[in-house]
Amino acid sequence: MTRFLLVLMMVLAPLSPAFAVQPGEVLADPGLEARARAISRDLRCPVCQGESIDDSNAPISRDLRLVVRERIMAGDTDAQVIDFVVSRYGEFVLFNPKPEGANLILWLAGPGVLLLGGLGAFLYIRRRGQAAAPVEALTADEQARLRELMKK
Repeated sequence: MTRFLLVLMMVLAPLSPAFAVQPGEVLADPGLEARARAISRDLRCPVCQGESIDDSNAPISRDLRLVVRERIMAGDTDAQVIDFVVSRYGEFVLFNPKPEGANLILWLAGPGVLLLGGLGAFLYIRRRGQAAAPVEALTADEQARLRELMKK
């Protein structure tokens, strides 16, 4: 029996972030809880950085989950809850920051670099094709000499 429990713990250990939301945090209303989970998945843990506060076991993530649930219980909309958290922690906590202000540069940088790279590749291929073309055509004497050489 002990071996079975040990194997079970080893199998379930990688899944521990899935159980980050503690039973005491869960709201009684399933609809409000679903809203809280959806908002929590869009907010980044300030400590873990790669995990949402819904998945993180960090104490600050727990506090943020509680704040989200408190704001929902107070009657805030999803946007108001997110604005409240962003006002406290900055846009860093958003997995998808709003494309405005300084963030607009980041949103446009990827497509801009892709377009510049495509334009550079197009110009390179075009110049390369032009350089391979003959500069001058053969004169009549050169063409006759070429035909003679080809016959032999």
